[in-house]
Amino acid sequence: MGQKIWNVLVLCTGNSARSIMGEALINVLGQGRFKAYSAGSQPMGRVNPFAVEQAQTIGYDTSTVRSKSWDEFSQPDATPMDIVITVCDSAAGESCPLWRGSPIKVHWGFADPSHVNGNDDDKRTAFTKTFAQIRKKVEALMQLPIDQLTTGQLTTELQAIGDTEV
Repeated sequence: MGQKIWNVLVLCTGNSARSIMGEALINVLGQGRFKAYSAGSQPMGRVNPFAVEQAQTIGYDTSTVRSKSWDEFSQPDATPMDIVITVCDSAAGESCPLWRGSPIKVHWGFADPSHVNGNDDDKRTAFTKTFAQIRKKVEALMQLPIDQLTTGQLTTELQAIGDTEV
């Protein structure tokens, strides 16, 4: 029997930047151990091009990336999630749908790079910084002996990653 693949849903309000970058990082760095998805409570309907650019720097196929509602993942036929990570403060405080599979829910907050004003270089710098911060937390997740932890232990470890300053 093969190793369990952990389904992870990364949530943000607009599903246009941080959650997209989180999805890309988990899928690439997870090397098949994780399958990440992203969604938003109020999707923007478009993905920020600077988020796409960051995802492409690690070889993530962005051809099917889209801004979508978290409702897609709360349907009876949706893939059950093991972990749900909110990456923006507004999504963390919102009333989330009920997820299939009773996933572990944690918050890893990051500043929104799409709120940076300035020219494209300023915006790119902000996205690069946020991408690096998300990457550090995803790398910490990848270091966990996830298949050997109880649900309680895993919840504690994921919360500790979220509480870590990057």
